[in-house]
Amino acid sequence: MKISIAQIEAIKGDIEKNQDKHLQFIEAASSGQSDLIMFPELSLTGYEPGLAKELATHSMDDRLNPLQKISDKKNIIIGAGLPINDNNNLFIGMIIFQPGKERITYSKQYLYPTEKNIFTPGNTPCLIPLDETNIIAPAICYELSNKEHTAYAHKMNATIYMASVLNSVNGVNADIEKLSNIASTYKMTTFMSNYIGESGGYECAGKSSIWNTEGELIAQLDNRTEGILTYDTLDKSVEIRKR
Repeated sequence: MKISIAQIEAIKGDIEKNQDKHLQFIEAASSGQSDLIMFPELSLTGYEPGLAKELATHSMDDRLNPLQKISDKKNIIIGAGLPINDNNNLFIGMIIFQPGKERITYSKQYLYPTEKNIFTPGNTPCLIPLDETNIIAPAICYELSNKEHTAYAHKMNATIYMASVLNSVNGVNADIEKLSNIASTYKMTTFMSNYIGESGGYECAGKSSIWNTEGELIAQLDNRTEGILTYDTLDKSVEIRKR
């Protein structure tokens, strides 16, 4: 299996233009035979809590059909984020598009303190089984700092931990250390997909990364370039594509 993460610069609040960029990245990942690609937190809108209420939607929004179509056509799983409105509750969501299957919505369960006045925490964990030996536990940003989240992933036999984040230049090094420790403690191959540029008033740090099960950094993008990291679960190789 091949698993990819994207590092992008978001266009503030523009679902259609951000989706166009997603489609380009998905096309590139699928050309390298990726089975899954994950994008940063709230990737389809950018991390914009102040705009979340007006941008919020649901998984079956017709505007998202191109993502389902490319998932079906290229046989690739896609994890893309945007705010979700459900029964007047606002969630930080990740929609998981699967080839020929119903879309899954995962809502961030553990909110950063500044998010609690805007968003509702989700209450349903999520796992993505890829095959008999590879199970992915997705994490949305601050969740990687919550021991209950990582312990649950381990308890459910996840072999891969994928963090979809907005990480600023001030916070990225601490989270890099945390993710390395998650990888070595729970013996999970661990990923971080982050932004570059500016989003939500933050200067985004890039440095999207992959760690092996010993917690060793095996690939990392820089802090200014969009790109894709792809990991092969069979031969443990990594491909780096910068855009």
